[in-house]
Amino acid sequence: MATGVRATVPAGRWRDPRRPFWPLALLVPALPFLGYATWRGTDGGWAWWLTPAIVFGLIPVVDLLIGDDRANPPEAAVPELAADGYYRWLTYLYLPAQYAALVLCCAVWVDGGLSLFGAAGLVLTAGVVDGIAINTAHELGHKRERLERWLSKVALAPTGYGHFHVEHNRGHHVRVATPEDPASARLGESFWRFWPRTVVGSLRSAWRLETGRFRIRGRSPWTWRNEVLNAWAMTVALFAALVVAFGPGVLPFLLLQALVGFSLLEAVNYLEHYGLARWRTAAGRYEKVDPRHSWNSDRVVTNVFLFQLQRHSDHHANPLRRYQTLRSFDSSPQLPAGYATMVVAALVPPLWRRMMDHRVIEHYAGDIERANVHPPALARLRERHRRRAASLADR
Repeated sequence: MATGVRATVPAGRWRDPRRPFWPLALLVPALPFLGYATWRGTDGGWAWWLTPAIVFGLIPVVDLLIGDDRANPPEAAVPELAADGYYRWLTYLYLPAQYAALVLCCAVWVDGGLSLFGAAGLVLTAGVVDGIAINTAHELGHKRERLERWLSKVALAPTGYGHFHVEHNRGHHVRVATPEDPASARLGESFWRFWPRTVVGSLRSAWRLETGRFRIRGRSPWTWRNEVLNAWAMTVALFAALVVAFGPGVLPFLLLQALVGFSLLEAVNYLEHYGLARWRTAAGRYEKVDPRHSWNSDRVVTNVFLFQLQRHSDHHANPLRRYQTLRSFDSSPQLPAGYATMVVAALVPPLWRRMMDHRVIEHYAGDIERANVHPPALARLRERHRRRAASLADR
């Protein structure tokens, strides 16, 4: 067991207290249908802003009111909990709901009855659903079962981000919390600087990892067995089918919602390891990944909606562990709020710096040099930390 894990409740006849609530994750792909019903009933384009408003407005408020739950399942209960197909089927069911929502949004787009304001809301609605679907793909893609790994790529197809399946598992998990990882944000690096670095860097990394896998065996990477190519082919096939069904006018919508979707993923990537660093050992290798290298959150509501992605510290320390068995660790650095709140904060760099920079520095006991720092920001961060320390000393 990893060090720093919180004490669990006794095993006995333990039952998962969140079991009745995990299906709430399926409400996310149902939100476009709420938007549609409201739009048809009111003829107001504002109805298509309900999904982003609920995800980034209502859920953070409820998260704040309900608070944290740091209880862990007893280890004796984990094997049975992990084998329970109930949890697995919830991730499977997200996919048909996701695709049904996408088809609905395509139909509304080509109908042409929306104002610019309503059309923007429609793009955000589909993008949020497909962006959160990448979290479902993340859960499925980490498993050894072949079906789940293929379903992961199906969930990624609407955003055109199929290469995530390769880069996340074989790139990010190896290089996490190091300067070499394009998906680990650096202290002092804004989201808007991180976005192009991670989008381009992750794509390049995925292609190099997958082509290298073939070339080391003396084979051509140009084959349907190439995980990047067959994942991208799913996107091409999906978009082609939707263009045939709804006409070429749907293509701009598909591209825009994909942009929103994968940008939401990258906003989550940004906050998950911001400023955290693995240090090199005496042998020159990076230390083993442990719960100190990922930001954690035990906010109950967002954890239910995201299949417990926020217990990210345990996920990186134990990537094959299923979402319902993930644990909270005392050694994990804690976010001040849930992901829904922190994603919004990440979009506003001054707010993000105010919320997070001092937490990173405190995590390293005031030693900025131990963090994963954005080089152009180092001088500014040193001076800012000096002033903060002086201010606290004067109180």
